[in-house]
Amino acid sequence: MKGKKYLGLLLAVLLFASEAQAREDVTVTVGGETVPAFVEAGVTYVRLADLLEEMGGWETQWDHTSRTAWAETDLFTLDVPAQRSYVLADGFSFDTGGRSLLREGRTYVPLRSMANLLGARVDFVDWDTPVRVLDIGTASCTEEDFYWLCRIISAESKGESLLGQIAVGNVILNRAASSQFPNTVKGVVFDRKNGVQFEPVSNGSIYDEPTEQSILAARLVLAGVDAAGESLYFFNPALSKGQWVRANRTYDSTIGCHMFFR
Repeated sequence: MKGKKYLGLLLAVLLFASEAQAREDVTVTVGGETVPAFVEAGVTYVRLADLLEEMGGWETQWDHTSRTAWAETDLFTLDVPAQRSYVLADGFSFDTGGRSLLREGRTYVPLRSMANLLGARVDFVDWDTPVRVLDIGTASCTEEDFYWLCRIISAESKGESLLGQIAVGNVILNRAASSQFPNTVKGVVFDRKNGVQFEPVSNGSIYDEPTEQSILAARLVLAGVDAAGESLYFFNPALSKGQWVRANRTYDSTIGCHMFFR
């Protein structure tokens, strides 16, 4: 019996040593201020409270009953359940690509996905230096941009996940930034250079009131959240064969019911 106890203790010590070796302490720089972080299994984690404080002065609270950290940001109410691979933005789920972790009573989150959700970008300035630099940048937005972005997202992707709606919004902004298309959101939505570009313009659903989730998606897109990369086209293969797109553009990804192409 004593031998089993010693064996169990030895295994616990070895496991702890293995975890310690796998975890690398790094420093994250946010707007010139440094916050502690670590890398585990290839993912950089930062303490949620530090990240929110440096990015917007947002205060983090902890709900013991639900084991959830939460905060009110300028974009949405953020809920971060412990040990889950998602967060909730105004109640809508956003995949973080890795579980939140509890360390010494503090919530740590995957840096890149959380920064992306908050409209920031992570730059790894030097792989040989344990420093991650977080640049904060928000896309410029006019009231008209927001108005039409909400409506095209809602009309094109009602019923899709928040990520899928963000991807549709990304395509609209990608087009507005491209010399191949008009340079405003409204111009892109109503572009008729090679025929009507979006079905909601033809059937009139572009004028419908947008859903709450679509409004949130538009806000996140304008804040810099990216789900579609450099994609300029998308279509639903259940409704269209997309022959021209398939033949002339490069496939990027499939999110929900839509396929995205560069």
